[in-house]
Amino acid sequence: VPALAESAGDVILLALPLFHIYALNVVLGITIKTGATAVLVERFSPADTLELIGKHGVTVLFGAPPMFAAWLELAATGQADLSTVRLGVSGAAPLPGSVLTAFKERFGVTIWEGYGLTESAPAVSTNALGTVAKPNSIGLPLPGLEIRLMDEHGEEVEDGDPGEIWVRGPNVFAGYWNRPEESAAVLEDGWLHTGDVAYRDEDGYLFIVDRKKDLVIVSGFNVFPKEVEDALERHPKVAEAAVVGVPDERTGEAVQAWVVPADGEQVTPEELIEFARGSLARFKLPREIRVVDELPHHVTGKVLRRALREQE
Repeated sequence: VPALAESAGDVILLALPLFHIYALNVVLGITIKTGATAVLVERFSPADTLELIGKHGVTVLFGAPPMFAAWLELAATGQADLSTVRLGVSGAAPLPGSVLTAFKERFGVTIWEGYGLTESAPAVSTNALGTVAKPNSIGLPLPGLEIRLMDEHGEEVEDGDPGEIWVRGPNVFAGYWNRPEESAAVLEDGWLHTGDVAYRDEDGYLFIVDRKKDLVIVSGFNVFPKEVEDALERHPKVAEAAVVGVPDERTGEAVQAWVVPADGEQVTPEELIEFARGSLARFKLPREIRVVDELPHHVTGKVLRRALREQE
């Protein structure tokens, strides 16, 4: 990948769990391929990893979005010194554009974002193949891979329209072990149906919209949770938001949101609903917003929507 310019002289921070395919195949794989040095961390701690970065002269930061956000928070207290770091690579979950921009402004470090899934071993695309790291983009397909964006009828969508990502290439898996029906549901003539929805811009860059299975259908209209989450997170008093669909007798499903206030802030559901009216259609507005101290997360930083649904 030209923009990464991996070399044996790199010192790579590996603070991700090795049972996760991003850490195992991408981070460790690049380390072994180039002969670089890896600094392994048993458990991620923002302050401890900053100390290791300085001690070992780390040049490449591989991480998940919450890790980069945590380093930015420490930067506000003057604790962060990333002078040896030449680039960052983010994966496992969508990287907020605000984090990418703030990291570049604060440290002069570009974070290159990629996309993949276990079934594709895992890498599919990266914006490190382009000339710029477009905020919120997962970039361009890796060499040797084909990507299609398909509608619910199996037809390719136009640029700018959302469609499910289909991937074909030598990295796509053969199927789930001893689960032929589940394998057949996601594989078609070598094409992997990822279940992720994205759109393509005029330069060919891909942008994740949401998970197909997380789609909320309100009175027949499609609502992508990420769109609602992004709208809520633009409020200056909001640190994080999560959205799921819940049953509704009148509309079939309704939008339910959970919001974590920013440090030292208080915000009301009514205030957030009024704020969201400025950017969301009426049917996309949450039926209810719950203000909570924290959201359930996977070790990679992804919000566990399943855990939120189980609260209903």
